Amino acid sequence: MTPGERVIPRVLEIIKAHDFTRIVEFGAGANPTLSADFVASLGIEYTLLDISQIELDKAPAGYLKVCADICGDEHLPLAQYDFAFSRMLAEHVPSGAKFHQNVRLLLRDGGYALHFFPTFFALPFLVNAALPEALTEKLLHLLQPGRERSGNLGKFPARYSWCRGPLRSQIRRFERFGYEVELNIRLYGHGAYYQRYRFGETFMRGYQECSADIRCRP
Repeated sequence: MTPGERVIPRVLEIIKAHDFTRIVEFGAGANPTLSADFVASLGIEYTLLDISQIELDKAPAGYLKVCADICGDEHLPLAQYDFAFSRMLAEHVPSGAKFHQNVRLLLRDGGYALHFFPTFFALPFLVNAALPEALTEKLLHLLQPGRERSGNLGKFPARYSWCRGPLRSQIRRFERFGYEVELNIRLYGHGAYYQRYRFGETFMRGYQECSADIRCRP
């Protein structure tokens, strides 16, 4: 199971617990989190919002798709959604501030947002941020065949804007946009990378033990 897949049960739990009916996923592109059967069984309106029409076209038919830049200034459907979420998108946006500000504007009063993203300063993310995109893409193809952009699991430039924490200062940033942060958990490391190498699993276990206490509930 990939890191992004581990958050799916939490997404489903939130939707069911709050009876949300209008939901938007950012950056879903070719890989919607909610299955068509799940959407139909609950009778919910589920929108895929992605900056790339090419990626949206890869998603199965039957989904409501919107091609728009969540970090842009273009017209977005304000105060429309009960629940907004993303998986492995926040590290790719050019401005974390603009991203979270616009997400808040799309939520109705009382709406929820959930974002799952990598946290600095795990070694793979530092390398990804420091090296040129062309080089990291070649390295990824070497380590993980099948991640070509023509497929459904392509690699995209990572910027890691606001991918920090948990920090009180970061929580205050969210609060300035009108959020009430219920839970801010940062899962450090990337087991899928470390387990490829000798002593990697031991290193990862020690790393996670050292960072286990830096999870923040406001």
